[in-house]
Amino acid sequence: MHSPSGMELAGLVCLLVAVPAVAYLGQSGRRHTGAARRAHLLLAAGGAVTTAAALAGLASALLSGHHDDPGHAKTLATAVAIGMASGTFTLLAGTVVLPGATRGPAAALRHVLDGLVIAAAIWFVGWVLISRPTRVLGDATPERCLAILLPAVLVVLSLGLTAVLGLHAHRPRRNTVRVGAGVSVVAVAAAWLSTGICRQDELFALGSVLLLTTGLITVAYAVRAADRPVQATGDVLERGGGYVVVPMLAVLAALGYHLARGGAVDVLGYFGASVEGLALVARQYLALADVRRYTVQLRQREAHFRELAHTDPLTGLANRRGLQQALRVTGDTAALIGIDMDGFKTVNDMRGHDVGDAVLAEVGDRLRRNLLAGDVAARLGGDEFAVLMHGDADEAVLAAHRLLAVLGEPYEVDGTSIFLSASVGVADTGELLHDADLALRYAKQRGKNRVERYQPGYDELLRRRGTLEGELRHAIDRGQLRLVFQPVVALPSMRPVGAEALLRWTHPELGAVRPDEFIPVAEESGLINRIGAWVLEQACRQLAEWLAQGHDVWVSVNLSPKELHNADYAGQVADVLAGYDVPPQRLVLEVTEHAVATDMEELVGRLAELRGTGVRIALDDFGAGYSSLTQLRTLPVDILKIDHALVAEPESRTGTAAPLVDVVVRLGHRLGLEVLAEGIGTPAQRAVVEEAGCRLGQGSLFGWGVPAEHFETRLRSLRPAGPRPVPAPRSSPPNDAPARSQVVRLGPGMRQVRALLPSDPDFAAPTGDQNVGSVDSGREIGQG
Repeated sequence: MHSPSGMELAGLVCLLVAVPAVAYLGQSGRRHTGAARRAHLLLAAGGAVTTAAALAGLASALLSGHHDDPGHAKTLATAVAIGMASGTFTLLAGTVVLPGATRGPAAALRHVLDGLVIAAAIWFVGWVLISRPTRVLGDATPERCLAILLPAVLVVLSLGLTAVLGLHAHRPRRNTVRVGAGVSVVAVAAAWLSTGICRQDELFALGSVLLLTTGLITVAYAVRAADRPVQATGDVLERGGGYVVVPMLAVLAALGYHLARGGAVDVLGYFGASVEGLALVARQYLALADVRRYTVQLRQREAHFRELAHTDPLTGLANRRGLQQALRVTGDTAALIGIDMDGFKTVNDMRGHDVGDAVLAEVGDRLRRNLLAGDVAARLGGDEFAVLMHGDADEAVLAAHRLLAVLGEPYEVDGTSIFLSASVGVADTGELLHDADLALRYAKQRGKNRVERYQPGYDELLRRRGTLEGELRHAIDRGQLRLVFQPVVALPSMRPVGAEALLRWTHPELGAVRPDEFIPVAEESGLINRIGAWVLEQACRQLAEWLAQGHDVWVSVNLSPKELHNADYAGQVADVLAGYDVPPQRLVLEVTEHAVATDMEELVGRLAELRGTGVRIALDDFGAGYSSLTQLRTLPVDILKIDHALVAEPESRTGTAAPLVDVVVRLGHRLGLEVLAEGIGTPAQRAVVEEAGCRLGQGSLFGWGVPAEHFETRLRSLRPAGPRPVPAPRSSPPNDAPARSQVVRLGPGMRQVRALLPSDPDFAAPTGDQNVGSVDSGREIGQG
């Protein structure tokens, strides 16, 4: 045993300095969780093994006096090389699994193979430089023993892996590269220490200890910096492929130089070349596997996006693009059914888009449930749908009527029933999309809720519709609009007590345009609000003139649902009434039962606001298909207008009033409402209505709509010149007579209509109409 030299003592001190770095790595591993914990513990373990192997090797060299025994020195160097190589390999494993170093096990394997490619190239170039005849190190060339070869392999491997991490690690990648660089320094230290012990060179031993300490401190510092929060990002293109080409070119250049100098390829050369080739083949195999996997993913995504591009996301049906694709592959026996939901915009405006989307989704489900094999249902946009089916025109029309009935059923959303109808167009030849759309638009023009089959003349109708829309915008300014008044009479005397204001349009070139043609155009183009305001003002102006002349009448005005959606409409009505000094009870606003049923909750509030101004509300077209007793009890209305279809119903077998008219009249009177039968065109229909106990009538039997001056002339001719005679006493009615209604005063300003049976003492069968000159119009139509 010899006394330790100063270099050997300095080496031991440096190793002891590396111990805190190893301890910090272990503490960092215990502090972290998951992947970071595993990586830091591997780094700590690798640092501990390399430090322990170095300490053990130096201590053994100092204590055993290996300077006099070369064989023992080589054995000790081999043992130190194996120990430090194990620690270095553990450090490399910890570097690969560092968070941010790779994106997963597959990426880690690719990085290792890329590192092998670079490492094998470095090994081969290094072998050329130290082999004969080159031997750039000359006599300093180390001997070929395990003590040198094993650490040398890890040196080139760590260098290659560090280069790959520098290219592909997540940003910021400096901490990952620092860890790789520190491990590379440790690998170099292991090679130097083994060489120093093997060659009994204290300078090599001292240099290796300094490198080992530096490498471990570098790793510890990089791990500590990596603990700070950073936003890691990765390269999308994985930065260049030169790391594959450059090493291979270096191998070829080195081999050519070696052979040109007369050198031969030995085992170490074959080893480097073989590793290079195998690593390249393995990396290429993985690259091909990645390409195949990415290709499959791209195909799946392409199919997914193609499906999205051809599918409506709300209903799951095909969209317009999907329908067009289906049209391209369909045969000659296909027909297209175009569908548009009537009044759907009202649902969106009044109930919100969430409710509207729920309704559209239900429409899609109903279409899907009624498809036959091979049919394609599509949502073309908004509330417009289409069904492409295989069959002839007759089959398509039958299918369209079936869909019309299915789509007309109530939609239950959030506990509320929403009533919608549909307009349907059918096309079976020509440009199906274009022709079905024309037929659909024609169905809407003809009153909606119907099926129309395409006819060649629809193109002309479409052009006319465009002309009507353009001319209608200027109809008011050009004085082309006018009002006519259809009488409302008291039954049974047929004395006029009111009139309904009806809009007419006479164009200098188009002639008289029917209301059922231009009113839908006005509603769809947004002109209805302006036209409706003009109608209201003209009707109130005319009513004011009649009242000033002493005529005891009222005027009713039709109200469009779009006007009712205006939040300030009640204020507009009040302003017009005040402007012409018209008593509010003299104005009746008519709203169709279909419009109210579309959105009950919202329109009840709007109708209540209108009723609060003093005007009266009439429910038009009652019994046309949306009647509901619950809704009737909820609606703030004063008059029920029986739909003309019920009035025209054939008499029952008993010879009495048509049963539905009788039921509606009794129902209205029970609810305290006045009932008006419209569409009376024959004396038989009048008799039916009178027998049911209805006190107000309207229809062609009593006169069509006439200009104001004509109606005024009729009022003057019927106005009594002197006091009215007292009605003759009425005889007691038979017990089987139908029920009558009576206005009962409940208090100041409060009246109620009640039904009287023949057995009631107050029952009296009037021989004429009520004395319309002695009561106000409010009482005349049951206004409380």
